[in-house]
Amino acid sequence: MSEIYIAEDGKARCAWCQATPQYVAYHENEWGYPVTDDQRLFEKICLEGFQSGLSWLTILVKRDNFRAAFASFDFNLVAKFTDDDVERLMLNAGIVRHRGKITATINNAKRAQELMTEFGSLAHYFWRFEPKRDEAIAPGFMATCEESIALSKDLKKRRWKFVGPTTMYAFMQAMGMVNDHADGCALRVKAMQQRAKLVRP
Repeated sequence: MSEIYIAEDGKARCAWCQATPQYVAYHENEWGYPVTDDQRLFEKICLEGFQSGLSWLTILVKRDNFRAAFASFDFNLVAKFTDDDVERLMLNAGIVRHRGKITATINNAKRAQELMTEFGSLAHYFWRFEPKRDEAIAPGFMATCEESIALSKDLKKRRWKFVGPTTMYAFMQAMGMVNDHADGCALRVKAMQQRAKLVRP
């Protein structure tokens, strides 16, 4: 199966995104573009955790509901959530009602505060794990890499939850730490250009 398809504008795109309009928009505007904003990084790592065992489409269609439920992923606010908030969230049909993932998000908000104290920003911490790659060469299909395994191990030592190596590699893709747009995808060059201009935290 080809890794690309020709979109309505006549340009090639990654084949996976043609499945739904939500994937098209996500691929066009977010996936693979570098992120250094701490609140957005916390949102992305939490949503990747919620996606574990589910389709990414499930998360995308509920993303606004997640933002409303989790204080726009302001980790300083989420860290203050109580058992009552957990029960409230378990009744919220607009999100994924998985108690373990909900409590993990609250736990991870507290752990994010600890990273802020130690590193000054989440961005500074996460970007330390950026894989060293030849940007001109598009990688084949990968589910993990050496760096996602290292990030997972380090976060687990720091008591983060739902941060396995595969989840962390998906996080790296989502935050633009790796550019996994397929060779020939029109967005690969755009992501490459944005990464080239990025001042690493």
